[in-house]
Amino acid sequence: MTLTRRTALGAAFAASLLGGAALAQAPTEIELFFPVPVDGQLARDMNAMIKEFNDKHPAIKATAVFTGSYDETLIKTRAAMKAGKPPAAVIMSANFITDLKIENEVSSLDALIAKDGSTNEKFMGQFWPALRGNAVLDGSVYAVPFHNSTPLLYINADHFKEAGLDPKKPPQTWGELVETAKKLTKREGDKVTRWGLSIPGNYDYLGWMVTALTMSNGGRYYNEDFAGEVYYDTPSMLGAVTFWNDLIQKHKVTPGGVVAGPAVTTSFLAGQSAMMLLSTGSLTHVLNNAKFPVEVGFVPKNVRNAVAIGGASLIIPAGVEGARRDAAWTMIKWMTGPEKSGWWSRATGYFAPNMAAYDTAEMKEYLAKRPQAQVAVNQLVHARPWFATFKTVPVRKALEDEVQAVLSGKKSPKEALVAAQKAADEILAPFNKETSLRNF
Repeated sequence: MTLTRRTALGAAFAASLLGGAALAQAPTEIELFFPVPVDGQLARDMNAMIKEFNDKHPAIKATAVFTGSYDETLIKTRAAMKAGKPPAAVIMSANFITDLKIENEVSSLDALIAKDGSTNEKFMGQFWPALRGNAVLDGSVYAVPFHNSTPLLYINADHFKEAGLDPKKPPQTWGELVETAKKLTKREGDKVTRWGLSIPGNYDYLGWMVTALTMSNGGRYYNEDFAGEVYYDTPSMLGAVTFWNDLIQKHKVTPGGVVAGPAVTTSFLAGQSAMMLLSTGSLTHVLNNAKFPVEVGFVPKNVRNAVAIGGASLIIPAGVEGARRDAAWTMIKWMTGPEKSGWWSRATGYFAPNMAAYDTAEMKEYLAKRPQAQVAVNQLVHARPWFATFKTVPVRKALEDEVQAVLSGKKSPKEALVAAQKAADEILAPFNKETSLRNF
């Protein structure tokens, strides 16, 4: 063999070794589905978080894929799974976890927790107790709380003072809310120039608002221990929907029709609504953009203080295995630790699910400057799990379609709830039949 050929073969062999080493060191690539449109501050915040994660974890390359609303994220996740290409992790609406478990579409995290030398109880002990009902199912952990919320009552402090009201003392009961809204509503003849209170009535938001009002009226929205039972045609929900309808039709302090969440926010920031019921997830946006002082309070009660947890948790879909599963778990733990949990809360307004976030110096400084962010945390003692059933979305929409008809003046509350219960029962029937056959 000539020297030239020997040299060439040696060079080729060395190159192959280097290529193999480079290949072995290539980062594990994972996708994170995130329920937000591609534009806006939330997307920018998530991109910043993912960049930091990648910088600190060179063996992993995560990419955020923006998937729209919670409902759209569920659809896109299921489509990706059906195509055999599930994302490594998803920020999934917390109330979809039960349905995903029933359909075998989400992975238990128990083995990953055990591999870290922890237990389910110890791992979930990091998070607020109210969050565990939508994460731990049948004793197994299927989701890790990431950004969570409760509804809050937002108040334009200037409007309160103008009406002779103390913005530091928000209405605490339904009766007080009505009287306060009457004082805050302004009219020029038959035209309303400022509403006393606005409430979002679009899909998903509407179900959450009805949940809050039903719970604060002493009721239950669904059976927390059985995925095939909802309580639409009940006195407590009838009272809740009637109250909302009365705000529109009787007291004339709330706009009728289906007003979407963004429109409610816009109306409040423009001074066209003096109060609004909205998620604490909007808090940072509202405080950053309001040209007036803003106070927040608990959702007013009729029978008791009570709200449902909202927001999303991190999950690993079924079918994610090996290095991608390990990388997803590394990312999930990093994103939900005290430091990043606190950072995300300060950036967005969602409360931090990890309780230790509130022990950090950064969070203490933040709350000193923005005490409004403490209200959602204080309300957690009254929080309960979020509506979660078999076929959560269509079961929820069965109610929302009917309540939207009420808000638009097309149906009475009683007529709507009877129809909603009938429609929901039909959707739940296959699950209930299968469950009864399996159990006996």
